[in-house]
Parts: sequence; C-alpha cells; structure tokens
Amino acid sequence: MSEVNGGKGKTIYVTLTGLPLSFEFEWPFRKSTSGADFWVLHADIRLEGSEGLHAPVAVNLSATVREVVPSLEPNEIAAPVINALRKEVDKRQLEFAKSGKLVPVHFSSRHWDFNRNQWVFGKAADETIAEMIERKIYWQTKLAGGDVWLGDPAEAQYVQTTTDHVAEIANGLAGRGRIKLERRYATALEPLMGEAEKFEAARRAAVKALEKKHAFERG
Repeated sequence: MSEVNGGKGKTIYVTLTGLPLSFEFEWPFRKSTSGADFWVLHADIRLEGSEGLHAPVAVNLSATVREVVPSLEPNEIAAPVINALRKEVDKRQLEFAKSGKLVPVHFSSRHWDFNRNQWVFGKAADETIAEMIERKIYWQTKLAGGDVWLGDPAEAQYVQTTTDHVAEIANGLAGRGRIKLERRYATALEPLMGEAEKFEAARRAAVKALEKKHAFERG
C-alpha cells in the first residue's frame, strides 16, 4: 500500500465531525473482474489517535465518473477519493475496528456537478472551515510533527472553496495568535496546542456517535 505523503511525512485529514484520519491506497484503480462496468481501488482508512482502529474499503468508481475524470492517476484522482471517503465517515457509513471487513464504497456521480464540471462535497461556512483548519493543525502537529501544509487542494475541495480562501481564514487564525503562517505552511502555537482537550473531546464524541450508530444497526 502507498500512504498519502507516505511514511514519516504522512498527512492527517480531519472530518467535519473532528475525526483525524490517514489513508493508504493500493494504486492503481483496476477494472472490475466481475463483469460490472466499474473500477476498484482498495484502501485502508486509519483512525488516528486510536489503538489500531481502521476501516478497509473497496472504492468502486462508476463508469459515469470515469468519463469525466482526466485520468485515474493518483495525482488526478486522489483528492476526490479522499474526500468521498471522508464524507462517508462524516455520514457514519463506515465503522472502525481492529480487524475490519472490506466494505464497498460507491464513488459515483453524486459527488460530481455536471453543470459546473467540478467535484462537490458540500459547502462549509467560514467558521466550520476555521475549525477544520485548527483540528488539522492540532492533529498533524501531535501525530506527525513539523509544519502543516494548508495549500492542499483536497482540503479546499472538501469544503467547496479555494485554497486562497483557506489561506485567508488561516491568516485570521494567525492574527489571533493561534498559529504562525508562512507561505501556507502553518506552525501550531501554544494557545492552539493548549486546547488539546477540546480537540480530543471532539474526536471522542465523534467516535462514540459512530459506534452508537453501528451498534444500533447490528441490533
């Protein structure tokens, strides 16, 4: 498997509910051998900050989506795949376990706006984007260390905005003394890292809600 920004420099992506995730993919997409007209990519979603919880998935890309994407190369398709999986986690469709069963995830045209010819995962308010940025910086700093890149197109795409707007919001956080920002690389400052319990509590609440939903479905 290949990890996004693999190894020591792995990237943490947070859901809007506050779950820190990392992704491993078995590139490339492969044509389905079942006779159905779709392409398959196996992936493993790790719930960071947990004791080995993860969700193995099979991303099933539909023929409709295949027609609109330039290629299935990672540099072209990784961002929307990550965001489609994040959206499934936000919707509590995936369950994390220590030894999970491979779950199919449909990567279909519901994430593609044919009128505007772009990916859509739901537009977020500036307050939500600021919260996502803070959570990302906290978890990336805690789990991987180093400066945090905020120019990632996947982050802007997930909240239906631009990287420039993400940078504008991050500048606001810098102005409040929460982070240091230079060329879209953020460094967490003490006021942000000092609120660890807030970020940890959000993760615990999101995990609890996820577990409750799946426990109910199992009866």
